[in-house]
Amino acid sequence: MSTDTSHFSIEFFPPRTPAGEEKLDIVHAELSKLGPEFFSVTYGAGGSTRERTLRAVLDLRAAGYAAAPHISCIGSSRDDIRDILRGYRENGIRHLVALRGDLPSGTATAGAFRYAVDLIEFVRRTHGDAWRIEVAAYPEYHPQAKSSQDDLASFKRKVEAGADSAITQYFYNSDAYFRLVDEAQALGLRLPIVPGILPITNSAQLMRFSDGCGAEIPRWIRLRLNSLGDDGAAIRAFGLDVVTALCQRLLAGGAPGLHFYTMNQSAATLEICRRLALS
Repeated sequence: MSTDTSHFSIEFFPPRTPAGEEKLDIVHAELSKLGPEFFSVTYGAGGSTRERTLRAVLDLRAAGYAAAPHISCIGSSRDDIRDILRGYRENGIRHLVALRGDLPSGTATAGAFRYAVDLIEFVRRTHGDAWRIEVAAYPEYHPQAKSSQDDLASFKRKVEAGADSAITQYFYNSDAYFRLVDEAQALGLRLPIVPGILPITNSAQLMRFSDGCGAEIPRWIRLRLNSLGDDGAAIRAFGLDVVTALCQRLLAGGAPGLHFYTMNQSAATLEICRRLALS
């Protein structure tokens, strides 16, 4: 099994409270022992966590870690995006995860940018190659895509606009990932497509996330989780086995690395990486 970690990365969300900030300090110190290429930090709908995202990224930088903020364009003006980019450049950040994002509740207008490709084109037009840009990819297709062909065409446009690499939505069916890679390569897209990995630690949370973002939970996994009820320890043990096996298949099949959605927790990611001999 290959354990190439050249694109091994870890994602956090910006904490909301001082207690959350203290916890995240502990979590990223623990996960830094794995030697990730970078930590990414998410960005709330319509820029709702803009300042907290910046603070979390700068805290990571100050602690000596490479950090890549998410930047979403929906609901933002060009001046908003210029200000955000200026703030990151002034602080030495040269790595972005560029996303469309979601409109905040109660907001009707998309702003100056309708799609992630518009944001990528704007960044490249105004800053050239100053940024390394990650984009999103969807092995099971974006939930708002009209068809699989439209979703792949959207991904192609983002790559052609200047994306350097891609991180996928999480999934539990490795065939979906490998099909995406094959289809991208058939279109001449040669950038790294890094699989996104969500450890299974909480059954209700997983169901809620997946129903919201369109990620499929295979029937056998859903049934097994249902059978475990509220047995947290059994759910975590089952989740570790499932996700470790998934990662093994991905790496053995040539995936260029892994991107862990940690939910600001460290235990499951640490254990999966230990089993994969990545720690």
